[in-house]
Amino acid sequence: MTDRPFHPRALGEIAIRCRDYTAMRDFYGRILGLTPITGGVRGGYRDGITFYQLGESHAGHVAVLALFADERPVTTGAGSALHHLALALPWDEQVAARDWLLAAGHPAEFTDFDWAGWRGLFTRDPDGNTVELVAASPDWHITAD
Repeated sequence: MTDRPFHPRALGEIAIRCRDYTAMRDFYGRILGLTPITGGVRGGYRDGITFYQLGESHAGHVAVLALFADERPVTTGAGSALHHLALALPWDEQVAARDWLLAAGHPAEFTDFDWAGWRGLFTRDPDGNTVELVAASPDWHITAD
């Protein structure tokens, strides 16, 4: 279909239903260091919902990670539509991120994606969702065919 009048340009939001909302807020806030959104007309949260800023998205929209308190979510795996979420960071911060996660008692394992020029650092949040801290290799460059 070539006459579509739009095309998505960037990530706007990732939303996760949380079994353990308090532990999930601690993981994404304290452990990973994401900044909660607290300004704006309504702030970035209300009871049972927290938004974390992931940076600029497109045309003034801020990309966010949204956590929703929900005692019945299905996490990653065969019963879930969520495969994993990836948060980007610089290549030279990945080793420190791995060390930080391990010291905090979270799993942390690297996987190289040479075909894409990326390296992923994989962990799990308190609800069991796979979280990747991904970085582009400084030696990888896109080439046109």
